[in-house]
Amino acid sequence: MTHPLSPTAAWTQMQEGNRRFVADSPMHPNQDVARRRTLAAAQHPVATLFGCSDSRLAAEIIFDLGLGDLFVVRNAGQVIGESIVASLEYAVAVLEVPLIVVLAHDSCGAVKAAIDGTAIDAAPLPPHIWKLVAPIVPAARKVLAETGGTTVDEIDAELVGAEHLRNTVHDLLQSSELISNAVAEGRLGIVGANYRLAEGTAVPVVTVGIDSEGNTPDTKKGSE
Repeated sequence: MTHPLSPTAAWTQMQEGNRRFVADSPMHPNQDVARRRTLAAAQHPVATLFGCSDSRLAAEIIFDLGLGDLFVVRNAGQVIGESIVASLEYAVAVLEVPLIVVLAHDSCGAVKAAIDGTAIDAAPLPPHIWKLVAPIVPAARKVLAETGGTTVDEIDAELVGAEHLRNTVHDLLQSSELISNAVAEGRLGIVGANYRLAEGTAVPVVTVGIDSEGNTPDTKKGSE
């Protein structure tokens, strides 16, 4: 079965939900008993969301969606790993989602830990935490070099978060032939977005296989 929504249409639907959330006019769709019963046999989510585990990023709430609408995978700092890639491949190959959203956010603790970890005199982190945030360190070092800074205090966390987000999308495509092939065939789009905690907006930083205007003919058809 082919998903009824195109990648662009799926992202458009998520953007519309986010706008409702920001405007304090959510519809709270698919959150009733009837929806719960319908989903007991199978699921057909609109998209997969790979995001940070931060408690302030409740995926279905910020995109005004409900039960069965999102296949959600999370860890601190949205860092690519074997189990993450496997879960995303499952969503693409088995659930046939048309869209993967990689969602970062400002004031991220994992990004801060990675930035602090670049200091020569940085206090050691517990080994499992360090292993998780270590892939973010190259983004911190790149931002420091590009901005001409010399100390950790001069690293812009927002720039590091955006760089890490771009790296995550790139690493996902490099790590999974299944996912990169789905993008090449037009069956899958990827959006790397940054969630602004105070405003509630999910702002795209990088898109792959998505019409930037969101108004292609198949998008209109999928939104009906």
